[in-house]
Amino acid sequence: MKQLRDAFAEKFGGGQGALLFFAPGRVNLIGEHTDYNGGHVFPCALSVGTYAVARKREDTKLRFYSMNFPEKGIIDADIEELTYEEKHDWANYPKGVIAAFKKHGYAVSSGFDIAFFGNIPNGAGLSSSASIELVMGTVLEETSDWSVDRVEMVKLAQEAENEFVGVNCGIMDQFAIGMGKRDHAVLLNCNTLDYRYTPVELDSHALIIANTNKRRGLADSKYNERRSQCETALAALQTELKIHSLGDLTEEAFEAHKHLIDDPVVQKRAKHAVYENRRTIKAVDLLDQGDIEGFGALMNDSHRSLRDDYEVTGRELDALVEAAWAEGAVGSRMTGAGFGGCTISIVKKDDVDSFLTNVGDRYKKAVDLEADFYVVEIGDGAKRMEEERI
Repeated sequence: MKQLRDAFAEKFGGGQGALLFFAPGRVNLIGEHTDYNGGHVFPCALSVGTYAVARKREDTKLRFYSMNFPEKGIIDADIEELTYEEKHDWANYPKGVIAAFKKHGYAVSSGFDIAFFGNIPNGAGLSSSASIELVMGTVLEETSDWSVDRVEMVKLAQEAENEFVGVNCGIMDQFAIGMGKRDHAVLLNCNTLDYRYTPVELDSHALIIANTNKRRGLADSKYNERRSQCETALAALQTELKIHSLGDLTEEAFEAHKHLIDDPVVQKRAKHAVYENRRTIKAVDLLDQGDIEGFGALMNDSHRSLRDDYEVTGRELDALVEAAWAEGAVGSRMTGAGFGGCTISIVKKDDVDSFLTNVGDRYKKAVDLEADFYVVEIGDGAKRMEEERI
């Protein structure tokens, strides 16, 4: 943080009056490709994320700097002329948040000097974009004479990514980052935004994120294809069932009506959406009872469903999960869109060192890639760091 303070002082002429903010990254423990099917997800905020040192200006200028992209220098904009500009690259995310707040009637009359630093592993799929969005939203609220409901801030951040940046994301990332709570995950109904916190008391266990380091070239096109297939399945089921989404179905109701879906591949996609949603709810119930082993078993079932029914894993993710299973993980699954990215595993703390070494070796032998590992903790959501006045 001293480096970030120093960078701010160097770029923007001293650090007097500047404040420090933080927004985490996130990982989804279970509930994948359920969000756009009206189902549940179970993400948590992480202890890694995006830090920002910010100071209000007396004019309308915006000056952004990131220690992660020093070659881009200071990016200049103005709160009176907020439009997406390709040359502004990463800075379009905080710009989009400011634009969304203004559009919805929040008074933003002064510009800012802001320096960012993120320690979310690059390309790991832990949602650095939503982290930047929520840290910007927190800056706006904490430096203004108005307040905003946190769920409203989450929605505005999603709107910024959807409409300003043009990325069709769901709301899970922003929700987990904005609403995160230390040592808790949040069960979120993506249809209604109803949510509840569940303690994740790992005690003798650790959470380990592993990055396949496989570029996710297929993820976007396959994501759109899977969404379309699920919409086709839903339309077929609605010929006999009064449902709004696949998330409305139990496993039994799906099995009784799956014959309505003619295409066997589309039927498999719908099966994953239905079963994964119910599996997520059951997994959280087990965690509430302190049953880590039962929760882990459902994580494993989740991966198998994503591999066999939804077909979004791929060679690298499967190799990394299978290596984790072989090395005694309580539970391990892919997390995120798929076709690369990360796995999340629950591992006994006593086994962490051997797990990192042996899973890395197994993965390297299987696919000739080096995996990166991160032992993570579950942290708080976006906040101003009160004790860290610059």
